[in-house]
Amino acid sequence: MIEKIILDSMSKDCTFKLRDIVSNYILPIVKSSRPIVILCIGTDRSTGDSLGPLVGNKLSFLIRNKIHIYGSLECPVHAKNLCEIIDEISYSYKNPYIIAIDACLGSLQNVGKIIIEEKPLSPGAAMNKDLPKVGDLSITGVVNIAGAFEFMVLQNTRLYTVMMLADAISKGLYHSILKTLGGRKFGSIYDEFNIKDVEV
Repeated sequence: MIEKIILDSMSKDCTFKLRDIVSNYILPIVKSSRPIVILCIGTDRSTGDSLGPLVGNKLSFLIRNKIHIYGSLECPVHAKNLCEIIDEISYSYKNPYIIAIDACLGSLQNVGKIIIEEKPLSPGAAMNKDLPKVGDLSITGVVNIAGAFEFMVLQNTRLYTVMMLADAISKGLYHSILKTLGGRKFGSIYDEFNIKDVEV
């Protein structure tokens, strides 16, 4: 697998590129019957840090016996409860494959980009927080420019940028799960939501 993949959330084919990339990662996981946990990290108290909870909210209906979602606007996973949630996941599932999602800061040209890496992410890195690394696959969205006063930067991030990233990531993950698990095996989700997968 390629070490780092960068996608533009504003491009028309972002959803389908993300779908195919994630599908390649999770196909062997599904075949091995490992549970898949989507861990959406962040807080709704900061616009720039709300990417994870927004993605979790958009994917909340995907909770099934094979897919488990942690982190939403109602129940966010953030610095104060992350260790507790990681322990809960370890206790609840045998050898789970964790897809960790979080916001990050980056260069100006990368704002609005999605970064996919087959490695754990470091939550709270922009705020110099000492939190455990988590995830087998990390998906981060660059919400604003890195530099000084990260707290203020996150507080003054455009909601539009965060929403575009959240839409692209959630749709890409949704379609990757449909592609990998299929409609019927996934509890007839096609019929339930009257949604058809789109092939490109």
